[in-house]
Amino acid sequence: MEILAQHYQEVCDRITRAAQACGREPSSVRLLAVSKTFGVDAIRTVAACGQVDFGENYIQEGVDKIQQLRAESATAGLVWHCIGPIQSNKTRLVAEHFDWVHSIDRLKIAQRLSEQRPAHLPPLQVCLQVNIDGGETKSGVMPNEALALARAVVALPRLTLRGLMTIPDPAANEAAMLAVHQRTAVLWRELQSGLPDQALDVLSMGMTADLELAIQAGSTLVRVGTAIFGRR
Repeated sequence: MEILAQHYQEVCDRITRAAQACGREPSSVRLLAVSKTFGVDAIRTVAACGQVDFGENYIQEGVDKIQQLRAESATAGLVWHCIGPIQSNKTRLVAEHFDWVHSIDRLKIAQRLSEQRPAHLPPLQVCLQVNIDGGETKSGVMPNEALALARAVVALPRLTLRGLMTIPDPAANEAAMLAVHQRTAVLWRELQSGLPDQALDVLSMGMTADLELAIQAGSTLVRVGTAIFGRR
């Protein structure tokens, strides 16, 4: 498991260098360790390095890990992010166990999460997933519909809208990839202007291959799995 600690530190160093290269404080970029398909031992190792935020794509797998690790004192305080697509029949599991949801792309799912979030838990922190590059087979609200969805989500109880998330397709080159991320940052700022009473402080974009470009464009949260845990 020592290799995981090494990989984790390498990712942290990449984030620091990327932030400093564009004049940002490294602390302005949050790391989300994407632990899907990896077991609780790997999560324990990375958590022991100081990582708090973990992301899961597969809901039942994530819930199983959350239940096991919250029962252990060393990992009880981890923060769990659902970053995968959510079907209507899985909203209750998400509402009852996760702390964050990054993948809201339609009002129906947001409504169900709001209705099913237990009253004794803090509000569910949520981001809208935006299909920023228009992929026909991808999840995400279209950019021109994002503000209307954001306004509807803000009106729901038990949810707190925090910002945007994107998973763009790989681009032909770094300049093209940077341009895609910059479009997301522009949309994020438009939502902040359209909803001035909301914090909307999270721009969740950038993964192992493109985290430096995402940070350059303004990402506040990068979702990294492969560079920490290895290939699946």
